[in-house]
Amino acid sequence: MTNIFDELRAALHSVWHRRWLALGIAWGLCLVGWLMVAMIPNSYESRARIYVQLDDMLAQQIGIGQGDRKQGVDRVRQTLTSAVNLEKVIRSTPIGADITTPKQMEAAVLGLGKMIKVESSQENLFIITASYGDGSNSDAQNAKIAQLIVQKMIDIFREENLAGNRGEMSTSLEFMDGQLAQRQKELATAEQKRLQFEAQNPSLAGGAGAGLQKLEAARAELRGIDADLAAAQSALAAINGQMAGTPRTIAGAAGPVGGARGALNEAQAQLNSLRARGLTENHPDVIAARNQVGALRSAAAAEGGGGTPGMPNPAYSSLESIRAERQANVQALSARRAAAQQEITTLTAQQFSNPAAAGEYQQITRDYDVLKQQYDKLLQNREQLRIRGSIETEHNSVRFQVIDPPASPRSPISPNRPLLLLGVLIMGLGAGVAASFAVGHLRSTFSTANRLEKAIGLPVLGAISQTISEPARILRRKRMKYFYAASSALVGLFVILLTIEFVQRGMVA
Repeated sequence: MTNIFDELRAALHSVWHRRWLALGIAWGLCLVGWLMVAMIPNSYESRARIYVQLDDMLAQQIGIGQGDRKQGVDRVRQTLTSAVNLEKVIRSTPIGADITTPKQMEAAVLGLGKMIKVESSQENLFIITASYGDGSNSDAQNAKIAQLIVQKMIDIFREENLAGNRGEMSTSLEFMDGQLAQRQKELATAEQKRLQFEAQNPSLAGGAGAGLQKLEAARAELRGIDADLAAAQSALAAINGQMAGTPRTIAGAAGPVGGARGALNEAQAQLNSLRARGLTENHPDVIAARNQVGALRSAAAAEGGGGTPGMPNPAYSSLESIRAERQANVQALSARRAAAQQEITTLTAQQFSNPAAAGEYQQITRDYDVLKQQYDKLLQNREQLRIRGSIETEHNSVRFQVIDPPASPRSPISPNRPLLLLGVLIMGLGAGVAASFAVGHLRSTFSTANRLEKAIGLPVLGAISQTISEPARILRRKRMKYFYAASSALVGLFVILLTIEFVQRGMVA
C-alpha cells in the first residue's frame, strides 16, 4: 500500500512539476476541439403524424375492399422517398436554391434521402420525420427547412394517393379504350365476313348448329301436326257415324198429336243434339237417349204407318255443317303436314349437300362469337373500371387527417454540443496530464529518494530539501497566479461557449 501511495505521489509530483506543459497542451487541444465542435452544424428535426381512414361503404359496394386501399397507401408510403419525390422536395424548398447541375441534384437527393423517415406506428397511422442541418444556414433557417420538408412530404403523400389514383385510372381507361377500339374493328370485319358468306350461301345462314335446330324444330312441328291431324280425323269419323244413324227426313204424324211417333221424333232430336255437342257414344246421356229411341221405335211401329210425307231433319242438317267444318280442318292439317315434310326433306338435304361450306361458315361464326365475347367482356370491365375510378378519385375513399402538423423545432437533435464541449475539455485536461506524466518518465530525474534507491540499487542516506530565496518565492507565487488565471480562463471559456450555445437555442425558439 505504501508503494502504491509513493507511486501516486511521484506521479502527481511529476505532473505538477510540469503543470505548464499540461496546461498548454490542454489549451491547445481544447481550442482545436471546440473549434471543430463549433463547425458541426446543428441538425433540427420536424415530424408529423397522419391518420389514413380506409373504411368506406360506397367503395366496398363496388369491390374496393379495405385491403386494396391499404395496399395502395403502403405502395405510396414505400415510394414516398423515391428520387423523383425527393427532387420535388428539393426544388420546392430553399435546399435547391444553389443547385444548378444534375450532379449537384443527385448528391442533394442522396443526402436528403438519409434525413427522411416514413414509419407506420399503427395500421392507419403514419409518422413522417425529417432532419436537416447546413452550416451555411443559421439555426432558425435549418429548423424552418426541416418543417418545410415534412410539410412537402405530406403534400406529396396526399397527391400520390389522389392524383396518383387519377393518373392510374386515366392510363387504364385509355388502354381499355384502345383495346375496345381494336376489338370493335376486328368484330366489324368478322361480322362483315359472316354477312357476305350468308349472302352467298343463304341455306347455311345460322350455321350448322342452326340448321340442326331448324331440322329439329321442323320435326317437332310435324309431330304436332300429326297429332292434330289424328284428332281431326277421329272427330270426322265420329261425325260420320252420327250422320249414318240420323235420318235425312222426318215422317209426318198419323195419329193424334203426342202419339208414339211424335215422342220418337222428339227423342231422336234429343239424341242428335247430344251427339252434336260432341258427346261420345259411351256417355251416359247418349246411352239413355239411345235406349229411349229404341223403345219408342217399337211403340211407333205398333201404332202403324200412314200420315203426311217426310220433312227435312234439322239435326241431320246441323251434322252436315259440322262434318264440312271438320273435313276442312283435316284438309288444312294434311296440307301443313305435307309442307312440314317437304321442309324436313330440304333441311336434311342441305346438311349433306356442301360440308366444306358448312365447315367454313362454322369457323367464321366461331371467330365472330369469340370476338363478340371478348368485346362484351372488355366493355363491361371498362365500365367497372370507370365507376371504380370515379369512386376512388371523386368520392375520395381514402381520407387523410393530419393529427400532428409539422412544427418548427425549438432545439437541435444533433450534435449534443454541451456534452461535446465538456468532452473536449476533459479530453484536453487528460491529454495534458498524460503528456506531463510521460515527459517525467522520459527524463532521468527522480522525484523521491525511494525511486533513486530503487534505480541505483544503493541505499540513500538522505535528501537535501530545496531552499528558495524570497525573490524566488515571489516569482513562484506570481507564476502560480498566472497558472490559476490560465486555468480559470480555460474553464471560463468553456462556460462562455455553453452560454452561447443556449442563447442560440433560445433565439431559434
